Amino acid sequence: RGETQSLTTVTLGTSMDEKRRDDVLIQDNEKFVLHYNFPPFSTGDARPSRGVSRREVGHGNLAFRALKTMIPEELPYAVRVVSDILESNGSSSMATVCAGTLALMDAGVQIKKPVSGIAMGLVTDTKTGKYAVLSDILGDEDHLGDMDFKVTGTRDGITATQMDIKVDGLSYEVLEKALLQAKEGRFHILDKLAETIEKPREDYKPNAPRIVSVEIPKDAIGAVIGPGGKVVQEIQAETGAVVVIREEEKCGVVEIAATSKDIIEAATKRVRDAAGILEVGKVYNGKVRSIMKYGAFIEIMPRKDGLLHISEIAHERVTNVEDYLKEGQTVDVKLVGVEENTGKLKLSRKVLLEDTRKKEQKGEQKEEK
Repeated sequence: RGETQSLTTVTLGTSMDEKRRDDVLIQDNEKFVLHYNFPPFSTGDARPSRGVSRREVGHGNLAFRALKTMIPEELPYAVRVVSDILESNGSSSMATVCAGTLALMDAGVQIKKPVSGIAMGLVTDTKTGKYAVLSDILGDEDHLGDMDFKVTGTRDGITATQMDIKVDGLSYEVLEKALLQAKEGRFHILDKLAETIEKPREDYKPNAPRIVSVEIPKDAIGAVIGPGGKVVQEIQAETGAVVVIREEEKCGVVEIAATSKDIIEAATKRVRDAAGILEVGKVYNGKVRSIMKYGAFIEIMPRKDGLLHISEIAHERVTNVEDYLKEGQTVDVKLVGVEENTGKLKLSRKVLLEDTRKKEQKGEQKEEK
């Protein structure tokens, strides 16, 4: 009928935007929140809004329960769904569930399955015992009828229900019929939702923040934060990324959020450098700390020294390391490996140099011809 309209928006944020619960028994953060707004004009009233009503709390909680289990646990974002009811002559909470499903899929949130909802009604004749189960009830059918039974779910099952009845009770027969009739209605609505958007978009919207998580050793958390938060504040100010650091059981996790890939890469590099995280195969500009007969020790990061073996200095045979390197000299080296047992770093300089010996051999062969 189109007489119930919900304008639903989805906002994605970082873990700093999560809802913090500080209840008597529960102290936790919630990644997913849903706000349901039912302004007076949606039913033609011209009265002021004076805070959140019980209706908004109850209906919002129902829609929240309907969608919450479909949000993937591994989602790095904090998700806020806001449903503004613009017109109401039917179940606006069920409209919120359907609109929330569409909005989440359009935003690129990989929900497990689409969810739809429908409100079932009941009209009974106590004298004859006859009854009729109504689907998608209007406001008058809710007011004059004997039941308001809201059912939400996917094609595989129910995610949330809520029932208000004005009769003394319901028989098993009536309840079974209401659930089966609701199932038909939910599936019909799911088909209609699929006509608009069948599955979540593969990528987030361009203006949504991109989030990357970097694991760092626990003892490196302080180095990334810096004295008084100096280091992390510099990273945020100079790159434009939002950096959130949290401690877990085995490691520290740095969450980097930004709207562009370049900013994320720049911030990730700064975090890795501050934490002293090394990547095998990466080229580092190091400083020669000491020279031995068998090679040289190069500091490629603060407190991170690696051995540049004499055989890895140049392609030709090296007999004296000091002919190629001096203490205090800066040199480009490649991290080629890390010993599993000791954690010692293996460096190479010759892999970055062109092997002139092969060219000389080819030149000699041409001259002979």
